[in-house]
Amino acid sequence: MLYLRLFFEFFLIGLFSIGGGLATLPFITDLSIRTGWFTSTDINNMIAVSECTPGPLGINMATYVGNITGGIPGGLIATLGLITPSFIIIIIVAHFLEKFRDAAIVQKIMWGLRPASTALIAVAMCSVARAALLDEESIAAGGNFVDLFQIKAVILAVILIIAIRKTKLHPIVFIGISAVIGILLGF
Repeated sequence: MLYLRLFFEFFLIGLFSIGGGLATLPFITDLSIRTGWFTSTDINNMIAVSECTPGPLGINMATYVGNITGGIPGGLIATLGLITPSFIIIIIVAHFLEKFRDAAIVQKIMWGLRPASTALIAVAMCSVARAALLDEESIAAGGNFVDLFQIKAVILAVILIIAIRKTKLHPIVFIGISAVIGILLGF
C-alpha cells in the first residue's frame, strides 16, 4: 500500500508541477505536511543535496523521499511516479504536435503556462531563501531585527550574487566554493 501511495503522490506532483525542478517544491512541502513522511529540515537537506548532485532536482527529491519511506524500491517507485506523467504527456503531444503546433489556441495555452511555471519557481525560491537566510527560532521568539537574519549566510549570498554577476565562471564553481565555506564556517 505504501508503494502505491508513493507512486500516486509523485504521479500527481509530476502531473501538476509544470516547469519541473524548483516548481516541484511547493508540492513536496504539501506532501510533507499531509503525510509526515519527512520534515521541513529534510526538505532543506534534499534541496541542498539535489542541487549539488547530477540530475533533475525533482527526480532527486522523489528518489530521496521514496528511499526514506520505502527503501530502494520506494525510491524507484516514487521516481517512476514523478516521471510517468511527463512520458504520457510527451507521447500525446508528439502525436498531435504536427497538426496543432501553429494553432492559436495552442499558442495561447503555452503563453498562459509560462506565468504559472514562473510563479511556482518564485515560491520555491522564496522558501529556499527564507530557510537559508532567516533564523526561524528568532522569528518565533520575536527577536530584534538583526537577530532575524543568519548574518553569515546573508553575507555569503551577497558575495556570491556579486561574483556570479561579475564573472563568467561555471555555476559548479560557486556550488563548490559555497560548500567549502559552509564546512569551514560551520553553517
